[in-house]
Amino acid sequence: MPAVPLSEIVSYVSGRYDGPDGTITGVASLADATDGQISFLANPKYVAELASTGATAVLVGNDLAIESPRWIRVDNPYFAMARIVARYFDQKPMPRGISPHASIASSARLGRNVAVGAFTSIGEQVVIGNNVVVFPNVTIENGVTIGDDCILYPQVSIYYGCRIGRRCIIQSGVVIGSDGYGFATEGGRHHKIPQIGIVRIEDDVEIGANSTIDRAALGETVIGEGTKIDNLVQIGHNVKIGKHCFIVAQVGIAGSTELGDYVAVAGQSGFSGHLKIGNRVQVAAKSAVLEDVPDGTKVMGIPAVPFREFARREAALRRLGKKTG
Repeated sequence: MPAVPLSEIVSYVSGRYDGPDGTITGVASLADATDGQISFLANPKYVAELASTGATAVLVGNDLAIESPRWIRVDNPYFAMARIVARYFDQKPMPRGISPHASIASSARLGRNVAVGAFTSIGEQVVIGNNVVVFPNVTIENGVTIGDDCILYPQVSIYYGCRIGRRCIIQSGVVIGSDGYGFATEGGRHHKIPQIGIVRIEDDVEIGANSTIDRAALGETVIGEGTKIDNLVQIGHNVKIGKHCFIVAQVGIAGSTELGDYVAVAGQSGFSGHLKIGNRVQVAAKSAVLEDVPDGTKVMGIPAVPFREFARREAALRRLGKKTG
């Protein structure tokens, strides 16, 4: 691990620190940190651990009432820690150069400083931007476009014609552009509807491991700028997800549903098809969203209802249980 002057870290995050300078060699939680490491307090639940932590320095909020020469006071300790880790301590091994075992079509165009791992396949007319890292065993089919500074981890599959923006992170096992689930029933048999659209992913999107984003039947399936998708998420054909959304693990979104900007969906929730979900909607874990949801609403339950309605319903059920018990 690198040895970073504490004064440099303080300056980098625009912090306020009155203690002695030193050297930081690592990052750890409050409970696990030892001398030479930096930690942070972002959740008041852990404030009691400040007294016992062995960290040399701790990132805390400007509003923390407790005083200590070890504190680095910042506006947002969690964000400050993320910046510090990204700049100084994120040293995972990355592919470099073009592996001789990769298969790259002659018509593919690769930008500057692109790395391609072994046994990756890059198809005809693919365009890859600058500083892109492609790990081993990735499949990029014909006509795909990938913007600058993206990272594609092992076993990613991107089907033909899909478009990936800049600075996207696509974790292992993700499938982008597989066929949407479309069938027409006639004569007692289900006939496949060809899915001839694409998936378009905008800038600064992250997609978690083993998630799937189906290509549109016609037009585009769209993931908006800055949206973060967790592992094991299924996004159906012609879905449109807005900007800066959070989609947590095991969420399923059926075809042609549209989510607005800054929507947060907790784990194992599901959406039926052709819904309109407004901006800044929050969906609690394990909810089943079966109707449109207006802007700024918090919903939960099966079927999902506004939070206050859910709370009243649960309170009524508890009262009823006491009466009949």
